[in-house]
Amino acid sequence: MAAIRQAQVTWDGELVSGKGSVSAATSKAFASLPVTWAARTESADGRTSPEELLAAAHASCYAMALSAGLGRGGTPPRRLEVTATVMFDRVGGGWRVVSSALEVRGWVPGIDPGAFVKAAETAKDGCPISQALKGNVALSVEATLEV
Repeated sequence: MAAIRQAQVTWDGELVSGKGSVSAATSKAFASLPVTWAARTESADGRTSPEELLAAAHASCYAMALSAGLGRGGTPPRRLEVTATVMFDRVGGGWRVVSSALEVRGWVPGIDPGAFVKAAETAKDGCPISQALKGNVALSVEATLEV
């Protein structure tokens, strides 16, 4: 069965001086997060951006994919800490998301560092958010196994 999720935005004004708010319409997990153009291109100043929300989606999706892959390999993680850094930059005559760089630290009993890095790469390529970005956004992962 397909899962359908919704977010809702209200925007007031023109692009540069306008402002908006974004809410999780399905889960109600967050509401009325402020969003502005300046939060995308200058300083966040307590506001979010589509790119920050994309980074949150990519980091959480990746953590789930890596956890699943490690579990299938017989070495379930005790803990994974994932950071996704999404870059939004001027390209040609416009703006676009150019990269999403994942960093993962893992506490995984019974795995060697090489196998952890391989699992991390596999998860980067297989996570559904990575799949949505692939071919349009540069993807990378840096994996560190903690002992």
